[in-house]
Amino acid sequence: MGLVVQKYGGSSVADAEGIKRVAKRIVEAKKNGHQVVVVVSAMGDTTDELIDLAEQVSPMPAGREFDMLLTAGERISMALLAMAIKNLGHEAQSFTGSQAGVITDSVHNKARIIDVTPGRIRTALDEGNIAIVAGFQGVSQDKKDITTLGRGGSDTTAVALAAALDAEVCEIYTDVDGVFTADPRVVKKAKKIDWISFEDMLELAASGSKVLLHRCVEYARRYNIPIHVRSSFSGLQGTWVSNEPTGDKVEQAIISGVAHDTSEAKITVVGVPDKPGEAAAIFRAVADAEINIDMIVQNVSAASTGLTDISFTLPKAEGRKAIDALEKAKGDIGFDSLRYDDQIGKISLVGAGMKTNPGVTADFFRALSDAGVNIELISTSEIRISVVTRADDVNEAVRAVHSAFGLDSDSDEAVVYGGTGR
Repeated sequence: MGLVVQKYGGSSVADAEGIKRVAKRIVEAKKNGHQVVVVVSAMGDTTDELIDLAEQVSPMPAGREFDMLLTAGERISMALLAMAIKNLGHEAQSFTGSQAGVITDSVHNKARIIDVTPGRIRTALDEGNIAIVAGFQGVSQDKKDITTLGRGGSDTTAVALAAALDAEVCEIYTDVDGVFTADPRVVKKAKKIDWISFEDMLELAASGSKVLLHRCVEYARRYNIPIHVRSSFSGLQGTWVSNEPTGDKVEQAIISGVAHDTSEAKITVVGVPDKPGEAAAIFRAVADAEINIDMIVQNVSAASTGLTDISFTLPKAEGRKAIDALEKAKGDIGFDSLRYDDQIGKISLVGAGMKTNPGVTADFFRALSDAGVNIELISTSEIRISVVTRADDVNEAVRAVHSAFGLDSDSDEAVVYGGTGR
């Protein structure tokens, strides 16, 4: 048997009983002949509680010390899990991200992995131990400071270790039974997907699906590491994410799923001179503030004024920073005003079959129209259609589109064991 990397999210190790349940599953994999490396998140809502505590002490905590604080949650999980495994008669060693050789850049709170040197992990495995690694963290290459990887960082840690250790599979354990055709908290009749391509999973993740984060899938595709998303609360087979179907031949569906995201805001730059270089100046100001943007729409300029409006979406948490950056650049750009709207939602239809099946776009917009949902922005790729609507319309829009494309399940409702769907 080969090496397996398993990752357990916060809901899976939320309390002592959860930790003991996870320990039994890990020991079972070891008994089946696998070498096992485990990546753990912080228990339950520990990270959120630490963030709240930091904000009570300081409204703007320093990045270095903030990372030092946040990484404590995973260290607690890894130590407790190692104890639980030893209590079952097996040897386990726990490692922080830096001890595991997770090397990152120096950007605090959202560092990126640039290398993994898992020498100590290999030694632990060669000695017959189970290796437990704290997710979500690493050490900067230049200053040797502790860093955190941002939201979903434990998933990325797991895939990066799987690639570095040449693992057979990276198993992501969560509180749902796999990847579904929609968020099971919104669509009770969502279907579990048996297999999905990296390409489709990347689009779903980028569009708001919370089971896997975009960076994790991107890393897995780059190093061709199959991901098995499954629940730590049941023994059911989950969803395989890979280049090719795993096991029995699975036909790729025309539509893989419907994703939604209510964490974005919209900024409209009003009265922009319609001449070369203006859009570049707007987006340079946003980029210099280290803000990623998503959808962009420019109106046709008014003939009488020669002015146009440019709208774009961005993470809601970055809204204030983006407005400040654009206001500072207003004199150079020459626009009239800014409009900010954080009561929006994005709905995305994803499927590689769109490339060869005419009518998908028409059916998508017909479903939204029949549901009485008004569209504010539209963006497409080869395998995705995304629209921005009012936040209040998102859930109804997701259910309408899901039903219109025949994605509703006839069997039991999807189960969210831990309550978060992650």
